Amino acid sequence: MVNNSDSFRTLYPFTSNYFDLKPFNLHYLDEGEGEVLLFLHGNPTWSFYYRSLIKNFKDRYRCVAPDHIGCGFSDKPQDYNYTLATHIDNLEKLVDFLDLKNISLVVHDWGGSIGMGLAVRKPELIKRLVIFNTASFLSSNIPLRINLCRIPLLGTIAIQNLNLFVRGVLRFGLMRRKQLTKNIRDGYLAPYDSFENRIANLKFVQDIPMDASMPSYSVVKDIENNLKHFQGLPILILWGIEDFCFNIKFLNKWREIFPLAEVHEILNAGHLVVEDATDEIIPLMEEFLKK
Repeated sequence: MVNNSDSFRTLYPFTSNYFDLKPFNLHYLDEGEGEVLLFLHGNPTWSFYYRSLIKNFKDRYRCVAPDHIGCGFSDKPQDYNYTLATHIDNLEKLVDFLDLKNISLVVHDWGGSIGMGLAVRKPELIKRLVIFNTASFLSSNIPLRINLCRIPLLGTIAIQNLNLFVRGVLRFGLMRRKQLTKNIRDGYLAPYDSFENRIANLKFVQDIPMDASMPSYSVVKDIENNLKHFQGLPILILWGIEDFCFNIKFLNKWREIFPLAEVHEILNAGHLVVEDATDEIIPLMEEFLKK
């Protein structure tokens, strides 16, 4: 459990659950009953990112939202294989444990590759896709400020010592809501309140598969090669068009992969599109899930 003030907890009024991955515990939310919505966050967010969507949908759907190991309220081991394949393994074990089926995958940032990694392994479990700013395919595009964080020692200083990655995403990842309330800002910062607790923030950045030498390169390549098998599913793409990281090139790639998808470009919204445009996103998801 993280050490933090309780200032954000009124915004996150959910019951914490813990799944034993032996020897580490993965925190997850499991709210409501009905058809499954599986919310998968990226770096450096956590299940807090989806709080408004979970509050809205939990009276009609079963909303499951894990925190990847190293993130949120999950354990943050210092000596751990923080790679994409491991995160997919962990998700698969959780899904099997909870016996989730007919899943509507809701993905953002690293959650896209983690979620589609699960989908490729177990396509029979997936009913729909809701895609926020993310990628599940290889790309040579990377913002300079993120690429700098991949440099040994410099990345450690920037991310773990100075907490610039979390603070930077809150600064540059929002367009409409640049002035977050203290409670919301505290919510994003709370799990990453020490050098040790920022370990996954660094490891995710180091795991970005920019070339074939990276452990996750072949994993993402395999996911990319299998995305075509999901073209027949109902797919909703909601894209913050002012994203500094996942820019229009990524959206165009998704359009190419899923030409029949329902796509909405969310204007004046950034990387944290769910935070920026919740009021716009909820009705679009409501209509999509009814179909």
